[in-house]
Amino acid sequence: MKIKGRNAVREAINSDTNIIKIMATNSKDKVLLDILNLARKKGIKVQNVDSKILDKECENNQGIVAITTDFKYSTVDDILEVAKKKNKEHFILILDGVEDPHNFGSIIRVAECLGVDGIIISKNRACPVNDTVAKVSAGAIEHMKIAKVTNINTEIERLKEKNIWVYACELGGEDLDNAKLNGNIAIVMGSEGKGVSQLTKKICDGVVSMQMYGKVNSLNVSVATGIVLYEVVRKRKG
Repeated sequence: MKIKGRNAVREAINSDTNIIKIMATNSKDKVLLDILNLARKKGIKVQNVDSKILDKECENNQGIVAITTDFKYSTVDDILEVAKKKNKEHFILILDGVEDPHNFGSIIRVAECLGVDGIIISKNRACPVNDTVAKVSAGAIEHMKIAKVTNINTEIERLKEKNIWVYACELGGEDLDNAKLNGNIAIVMGSEGKGVSQLTKKICDGVVSMQMYGKVNSLNVSVATGIVLYEVVRKRKG
């Protein structure tokens, strides 16, 4: 996998991601030089290349690309262990068919910022972790556990058995302002075009919705995810 961009590469170095090598332009830019010095201190091979070669390798790279092993997915049990180790309530995000890598990367970034334990995605009909996702996440991918499962609904039922309340975010549900979002929580966000599937909504403990005050009655999934996750955090703080 290729991680491009200064913030993303710096986070990959700091998180001890398995980096095979770093390719960078021969620049005197201080920020870039600091990142390369950090890489060398950690024993990572650094290769100086012409900017044209780097652009062929990876577009919009900000002068630096890290070549890594493929992203290592976690298991749902790994995600559940996060809360246990921190002695806190579970806070999980489930994505039901998010296919755009830019949306996925943005979601990972906001989820990491708001303290989500991990993200569950489907093996089918969903964007995997790829170079674009890593770039858009701005390094958050290095700190977020992501589990790829065969069946989202099976995992929801399993979470419910562990006393984790699962709520889908869709139109026509309980007002987000009034919803009780304390305790062990998993939030389900749907795909860009179809939202949360009917069967998934049916097995969730409830459906929550955001009030809309403009003429457009929908939000980009990454924006909506940020709003819902922040509301969970806000309500937990009382």
